[in-house]
Amino acid sequence: MATNAESQSSTIDIAKLLVALGLLIASIVGFYLFEDVSLLYRVLGLLVVAGVGVGVALTTAKGKGLITFMSAARTEVRKVVWPSRQETMQTTLMVFIIVVILSIFLWFVDMLLGWGVKVLLATGG
Repeated sequence: MATNAESQSSTIDIAKLLVALGLLIASIVGFYLFEDVSLLYRVLGLLVVAGVGVGVALTTAKGKGLITFMSAARTEVRKVVWPSRQETMQTTLMVFIIVVILSIFLWFVDMLLGWGVKVLLATGG
């Protein structure tokens, strides 16, 4: 009995997702089909029809799961302790200093290896 209900619900969800996809495609086609109409009205029409399509998609099980996930993600973002401006500036300065030091070191190593290759090629020929 439960399998029958799940299968019926799954079929309805698939139908809803297909309707939502159809609405999205229809909004895009309509945008380009009515090119003689003002751009404002075409954009508004596209947004309204696409919004209805998203609304239909959100009534499915996957859509409800997406809403739950986004709500949980928002809750987690609120729990994050963001660094202060001073901490951010200090960290940025340290990264900049390390990049400069590392680039000077790599430039020196490159220069040394280039000199070594020149020496080896000059003595070989």
